[in-house]
Amino acid sequence: MAKSKTLLILGFVLPEPKSSAAGNRMMQLIELFMADGYQITFASSAQNQEFSEDLSILGLISKTIELNSSSFDDFVKALNPNIVLFDRFMVEEQFGWRISENCPNALKILDTEDLHCLRQARQLAVKENREFVMDDLYSDLAKREIASILRCDLSLMVSEFEMEVLQNQFKVSKDILYYLPIFAERLPEIPTFKERNDFVFIGNFLHEPNWDCVRYLSETIWPLLHTKLPDAKMLVYGAYPSQKVLQLHKPKQNFHIMGRANDAIEVIKTAKIILAPIRFGAGIKGKLLEAMQCGTPSVTSSIGAEAMAGRLEWNGFVKDNVNEFVAAAVLLYQDKNAWNKYQQNGFEILEKRYDKSFFNKDFILKVQLLCENLKQHRNKNFMGAILQHHLLSSTKYMSKWIEEKNKKD
Repeated sequence: MAKSKTLLILGFVLPEPKSSAAGNRMMQLIELFMADGYQITFASSAQNQEFSEDLSILGLISKTIELNSSSFDDFVKALNPNIVLFDRFMVEEQFGWRISENCPNALKILDTEDLHCLRQARQLAVKENREFVMDDLYSDLAKREIASILRCDLSLMVSEFEMEVLQNQFKVSKDILYYLPIFAERLPEIPTFKERNDFVFIGNFLHEPNWDCVRYLSETIWPLLHTKLPDAKMLVYGAYPSQKVLQLHKPKQNFHIMGRANDAIEVIKTAKIILAPIRFGAGIKGKLLEAMQCGTPSVTSSIGAEAMAGRLEWNGFVKDNVNEFVAAAVLLYQDKNAWNKYQQNGFEILEKRYDKSFFNKDFILKVQLLCENLKQHRNKNFMGAILQHHLLSSTKYMSKWIEEKNKKD
């Protein structure tokens, strides 16, 4: 590895750790590399938003880059990073060929966030009112996403289930996959069962599974739950609520759309239970990790809990049937002993599966070894080299055509 450690992060958006689990994930990756002495530049074509993290406070260099512009080539040549981290596969599609052309010896890491083709396939099954089957995975989106994974030297996965899908369904080599979950630990002080009230849901509404979940809560779950617990409130928090979300606000039925939470942890730790009947999605759910941190039991679906607890018992109930979901929520809300038991389950899951110390040293070592043996590593992924060759040939000239067209316009 070169003497200086330089990391370029190409962001899909600027990280908003208080708005989404994806933002929190990005900040954790930044902290891992900073702790190992990397000089980090964060570049994105997205605009800075009101709740975007101020990366300059951490000593990072921020750079606005243009799509389909050779100015990026000049920028990345001058930077000459040791490592390039792509934030989601769409960013690799846009800039990956430029990195390969201008910085061929840079280690390319893809942070998948979640498996987009899995989320899309499950969403289609819900829309068509049928069960999801593995054959649903084989879409055009999957072709793009898997190709991106193959073109990169290492892809970071937050879900062990998704690693199995990639290896078993798409025959992706485990040599280019790396399990690195979101880190979390319990809060030192939390309210007791008696000090808490109400149900809560929290999630960024730009994420389609969250909107579907809230609509399902409003139309299907809450009418039943409200009849059994008429004094309890359902408090729905989330960044970027659209008009269709705000229209679900029904205070007479104790169903409240609260908008953005200034502090998600504060909201979750004062609630008695988090409800997350997630019908489609992928990855691990930040809201459910935060619930465990806050000692807040949850009632969720099998997709919500997927890959999060391993073989450990869930910190509440996992129910896909509507009536069973409602019955579990009522039990947790009323039974202090059950509530305390499931709270402890959540703490155990955090301690045994999401402790940062289990992963940070091994991850940095993995990165170092790949940097030192990059040629040998790439030789074992010849399919990736083929895909890289064809992407460079096709995307390069399309991008240059767009650039020339933009100049004329």
